[in-house]
Amino acid sequence: MSCPSCGTENDASRKFCSQCGAKLALTCPECGAANAPGDRFCGECGAALTPSASSPLKEAEPAPQAERRLVSVLFADLVGFTSASESRDAEDTRELLSRYFDTCRRLIELYGGTVEKFIGDAVMAVWGTPTATEDDAERAVRAALDLVAAVSALDDEIGTQGLRARAGVLTGEAAVTVGAEGQGMVAGDLVNTASRIQSIAEPGTVLVGEATRRATDQTIAYSDAGSHELKGKVGLVRLWQALRVVSGARGSLKSAGLEAPFVGRERELRRIKDLFHACADEGRPQLVSITGIAGIGKSRLAWEFYKYFDGLPQITYWHRGRCLSYGEGVTYWALADMVRMRARIAEDEEPSSALVKLAEVVEEHLTDPEERRFVEPRLRHLLGLEEGTRFERDDLFAAWRLFIERLSDVYPTVMVFEDMQWADASLLDFIEYLLEWSRNSPLFVVTLARPELLERRSGWGSATRNFTSIYLEPLSEPAMKELLGGLVPGLPEALRAQILDRAEGIPLYAVETVRMLLDRGALVQEGAIYVPTRTIETLEVPETLHALIAARLDGLTAEERGILQNGAVLGKTFTKAALAALSGVPEAELDPILSALTRKEVLGVQADPRSPEHGQYGFLQDLLRRVAYETLAKADRKARHVAAAGYLERNWGEHEVVEVVASHYLDAYEADPSAGDAHEIRAKAGQQLARAGERAGSLGANEEAERYFTQAAELAEDAVTRAELEEHAGRMAWRGARSADARALLEAAAEVFDANVLVRRSGRVAAVLADIDYRDGHPSAAVARLEATLAALEGEEPDEVVAEVSAQLGRFLVLNRQYEPAADRLEIALALAEALGLPEVFAQALTSKSILYTYRNRLEEAGILLEGALERALEHELHAAAMRAFNNLAVVLESLDRYEEAVELTNRALELARRVGDRVWESIFMGGPISSLVLLGRWDEAVTREADFESIGGRSIDDELGAHVVQVMCNRGEVAQARAWLDDHSTGLTNEDVQVLTGRLVAEAQTLRAEGKLHEALASAQAALENLPSLGITFLTIKLALVEALEAAFELHDTAKVEELLRVVESLRPGERPPLLEAQSYRIHGKSSGDEAGFRAAETLFRDLSLQFWLAVTLLEHGESLVDDGRTEAAEPLLTEARGVFDRLGARPWLDRLDLVATPKAEVPA
Repeated sequence: MSCPSCGTENDASRKFCSQCGAKLALTCPECGAANAPGDRFCGECGAALTPSASSPLKEAEPAPQAERRLVSVLFADLVGFTSASESRDAEDTRELLSRYFDTCRRLIELYGGTVEKFIGDAVMAVWGTPTATEDDAERAVRAALDLVAAVSALDDEIGTQGLRARAGVLTGEAAVTVGAEGQGMVAGDLVNTASRIQSIAEPGTVLVGEATRRATDQTIAYSDAGSHELKGKVGLVRLWQALRVVSGARGSLKSAGLEAPFVGRERELRRIKDLFHACADEGRPQLVSITGIAGIGKSRLAWEFYKYFDGLPQITYWHRGRCLSYGEGVTYWALADMVRMRARIAEDEEPSSALVKLAEVVEEHLTDPEERRFVEPRLRHLLGLEEGTRFERDDLFAAWRLFIERLSDVYPTVMVFEDMQWADASLLDFIEYLLEWSRNSPLFVVTLARPELLERRSGWGSATRNFTSIYLEPLSEPAMKELLGGLVPGLPEALRAQILDRAEGIPLYAVETVRMLLDRGALVQEGAIYVPTRTIETLEVPETLHALIAARLDGLTAEERGILQNGAVLGKTFTKAALAALSGVPEAELDPILSALTRKEVLGVQADPRSPEHGQYGFLQDLLRRVAYETLAKADRKARHVAAAGYLERNWGEHEVVEVVASHYLDAYEADPSAGDAHEIRAKAGQQLARAGERAGSLGANEEAERYFTQAAELAEDAVTRAELEEHAGRMAWRGARSADARALLEAAAEVFDANVLVRRSGRVAAVLADIDYRDGHPSAAVARLEATLAALEGEEPDEVVAEVSAQLGRFLVLNRQYEPAADRLEIALALAEALGLPEVFAQALTSKSILYTYRNRLEEAGILLEGALERALEHELHAAAMRAFNNLAVVLESLDRYEEAVELTNRALELARRVGDRVWESIFMGGPISSLVLLGRWDEAVTREADFESIGGRSIDDELGAHVVQVMCNRGEVAQARAWLDDHSTGLTNEDVQVLTGRLVAEAQTLRAEGKLHEALASAQAALENLPSLGITFLTIKLALVEALEAAFELHDTAKVEELLRVVESLRPGERPPLLEAQSYRIHGKSSGDEAGFRAAETLFRDLSLQFWLAVTLLEHGESLVDDGRTEAAEPLLTEARGVFDRLGARPWLDRLDLVATPKAEVPA
């Protein structure tokens, strides 16, 4: 057996190594685990360790059958292991071997292979049995390359200095035992030859045979390793060294041009791979942000990652989207590209065909019809296939998120966003939103950006769970030498040194210099090496890359340069048709020019058939585009931008690329603002910018919409038009919660409208400004502003502006407890909304009216109104209005003591909040039903809900919604925890909102009573009851405050206070008396006088209300009363039922009290 410390082979009978004295262990031939000498079976997998050991009994299996199959066999072993283990502790050496074996098994199985056996530190694996695939050879070579790289990384990590792996792969026919597992699967000359190939490989390399190379040369780059004599083989055997993967699976997307070797980024790539597998295996999202200067290798790193996972058997959904530099990012373009890619929609596809494809992909991945109805129109809107519809941003985000989540429900989903330095803020917001909400989805998001992104968004990604940032530094000199050696082998040393000196570690600089030399014929390939065609004493490399690229462009023909300049106006990628329109050259005549530019590696063609840009041309480096663009004279720039805008208007949908059209007109105007047609171009730019603002606003991209409207306003030549655009910009700022910007823009617009006596437009602006006033904590200012606005509108024809202002004013008056004027305004708003068909005004005004009725204790009416408001809001997909109606309807149900219905309704609302991605309402609906759950005796559910409420940031929304768990803690005997909770949630005592303050005072009273501080408890409950006039007797926390006051007063034997509190309930008319308080009144009477009828009435009501805890309390108190009267037998069923409830609730103090009742009382001597 092999010594785990030094590797020396020892006799099987020895217990310690003959060379180093280390304790020997048996290595399992199946799994590689170490076992003690003398063991017959492996402790890890149960395999036999000695020939004499018989395997555990198994059920009879069919006898294996022999076949001849085409297979690929991999052999790999460690080099330098003996020297590496000499200075290491035996346990460390065992750990090293264990990690090596685990790595081997993981990588082989990852690529769909089977470990045949471990032999010492060598591993044999096979592909093609028991199941064959068309790319078995490719997978075997990929696994070998990864295994060699993984051992080098392990060596770097543990500092063994010299530990390497070497591997051999051979493909051919072999004898295969079908049905065999592990050792014995494959036999024959192929196996022996593969072992021999591995044994002659240099450390850190992979050698393959001729058949393997032929099967994989579309995917793997090879160098000729020469012919070799192999033991047991007649003649020489031709071998090849596998260098790197150069394409996707089975040769897909292979670059036709010059591709430098991937060097210096192995650690970063390994990290990305590990993060991807963690994401896929654990089903959680991951954001990887790759940042670096232009040309540093961000896109190459993403390409290497694609080649890696595309070669794995595991299916992964891949999506790539690029942020456009034109139109300041063109909102969500990268995301839209990904949806097009998934639906196989080309950028220039006819809308009718695109709609069909989109419907098909939605139906494929969303099986729920309701989800499809929600998602599909919002995806159509994203792709510009459905205009004239406006959705709230949260609504759009939720639909897009749901679509992506359903993709990831099928397979792990990768989303690569390129050129993020040009991304709009809304796209950044969506990515962060997606990762925050999709916590249980295997979404792997990779963003590639220059450092400018961090200047705009310094905290990019840092608030996201599972965020990894990778910053790419320039490559080291050895890495750059390796890059040049792989790119142009045989380069003279002097020339190579000059290129390295100029490149300064930036791969692009070196590659572009080489391409320039090749373009000019100064460097040519002869056989396997590149040689200069003439003596190059000094390399004419300019000082900057800008000059370097300009030098490349100067080497092109005038015709080629003109085509590039036109392409640069169009953007980083462009279609041949667009280029023909700008150039005035027929498409057929463009083909040879574009082919030449592609051969010279200035342009590339999008070859991925899944990409919406399939067949388009694009600059291989954006720096090339920028330099080509900057060589244009200003007059030429203007003319070509106007031509580009005209082409896009004629050939694209009205709204799909409106931002790009606007940018072309704006650039045309700015290129030559003194031209004769500048006025006309300026007007067109303003019109298109306004349309771009409308498009961005309809997509919920409020910040971008504000910017477009502001730019349009700057171009407007009359004050009213400018004010209208500023109003739009202000509305977008307010929708984006930028209240200071919104106020400034809206007040500027209002000033112009007022000056021009445009009262309706002023009123429209005032409605938004009043909302800002209220949110900024100035409710009286909001009311005053709206009252003045309505006064100015008096005498005008009633329209939607009057309706909106009246609804807003009515709402704020209700919240300010000015009920009579509020009612008048709401009636006006409702009448107009119904007459004019304004569903949102109608739903919101109806909800405000219901709140008015709630405060007046007209709960049935309020409930009916809210059901109507909710139905109208849901019918028109007015989610904000729907959630407001949901919330107030739940309050009404609690006020009516219909707690089970309140919980059910709130859960429905919670689903809606999550679907549309509204975090505020999600928190409210998560915490809202805790009070009902506590009353219903669903205590564990209430506690879980409170924890979830806290985890999603509910405290920042309403710190006291979770306060009802304090009652659970007190009644479970967890009084210290209750006090700690109150101490940690202390803001409620200083809150000006009487609802929040009342809830906090009730929780304080419950805790004080549990602590035995009855006087303080009574005082706290009475303080809460001071808000009864504002909130009404039916408000839940008022009812609970009255219960707590009664309990404290009764325990203090304060009969007068008890009677005073009971009169509050009993003085109410029957229809006004809350069932909860009526039941408590019956119960207190039963306790006070032993009135069995009172107990029974209370029990009946508590059962009807499903209030389990209070039912059990009443049963216990009733039973105690019966026992005191000597009616123990009658008490038993009551006490038994109470015990069952308290047991389920975990109410330890109440169970202790029950035990006292059950204990027989000692007889008093006569």
